[in-house]
Amino acid sequence: MQSAKIAVIGGSGLYNMAGLIDVEEIAINTPYGSTSDNVIIGTLKGERVAFIPRHGRGHNLSPTEVNYRANIYALKSLGVKYIISVSACGSLREKIAPGNIVIPDQLVDRTRSRPLTFFGDGLVVHQSVADPFCPMLSKILYESLENIGERIVHAGGTYVTIEGPRFSTRAESFMFRQWGCDIIGMTTIPEVFLAHEAEIAYAVMAHVTDYDVWHEEKEPVTVEMVIKVIKENVEVAQKAIKAIIPKLADEPKSSAHHALTNAIITDPATISVETKEKLALLVGKYI
Repeated sequence: MQSAKIAVIGGSGLYNMAGLIDVEEIAINTPYGSTSDNVIIGTLKGERVAFIPRHGRGHNLSPTEVNYRANIYALKSLGVKYIISVSACGSLREKIAPGNIVIPDQLVDRTRSRPLTFFGDGLVVHQSVADPFCPMLSKILYESLENIGERIVHAGGTYVTIEGPRFSTRAESFMFRQWGCDIIGMTTIPEVFLAHEAEIAYAVMAHVTDYDVWHEEKEPVTVEMVIKVIKENVEVAQKAIKAIIPKLADEPKSSAHHALTNAIITDPATISVETKEKLALLVGKYI
C-alpha cells in the first residue's frame, strides 16, 4: 500500500500541477464502499501527497452522493495526517466578495440525509467538535495564501453546509445571514466530522463564487458563476498547496490527532468482533 501524510480533497484539476512527480493512481476499497474516484498519489516538494476528486472526474456525484466515509477512510489507510479541502462557496456577507477566499473556523449543519459518523453498530463515540477545523492547519493555510497575495483572504467565518444539490431560496439565504453565517456550501459536512473521527487535521480553502441569492442587487447564483471562479482559482489553490507542504514536513502537532481520547463511551468488552475489525483502523489503539 502506498502512503502519504498530506491529502487534498477537491476538484480534479488540483493534481494537474507543475512539480508533481512519481504520480500513481490507485483504487482503494473500504468497509464503506469505493471512494469518489481513484486516489492519485504523487511527490510534491519532497512529500507524498494524495488527491481525491470529491465529485469524481467529470463531476458525476452530487454533494449528497459523495461517499465521504469511504474517502476519509481511504486517506486514513494511507497514513494521512493533514487534509486540505478545496471547495466552492457562496458569500452571505457584502465584505466577502466573489473571487475572495475564506478559511472558515466554524460550522452550521443544514444537511439532512448523509451518514455523519463512522461509528454505531455497538460502538458509541461522543467526540467534541466545538472547534471543527484544525486551528494550526487553518493558520498555515491562511498565511500561505496571504503570502501568495493574489486573492483577498478572510481568516475565520461560519460556513453553513446545506444538503443541495439545489441552491437556497431567498428566505433561506436571509435566515442564514440572520444566524450569523458568512459563507454557504454543500460539502464540508460530514467531511470535517469524519476527518475528526479519523484523527486527521482538516482545514478548508473556500473559494467564493457568488453572493448566493440574498443580495438583490446582484444576479442570483448560477452554475456558470461557480465554474468561472473555480477555474480562475485553480492556480491559486495549487500555489497554496505547494507552499503548505514544506510546513507540514515535520508533522506539526494538532489536537485532531488525538480527537478520540476519552470519546469512546462503550465498554470495549461489549463491542462485537465484527465491529472491532471494521473500525480497527480508527479505534484500534483505544480498544
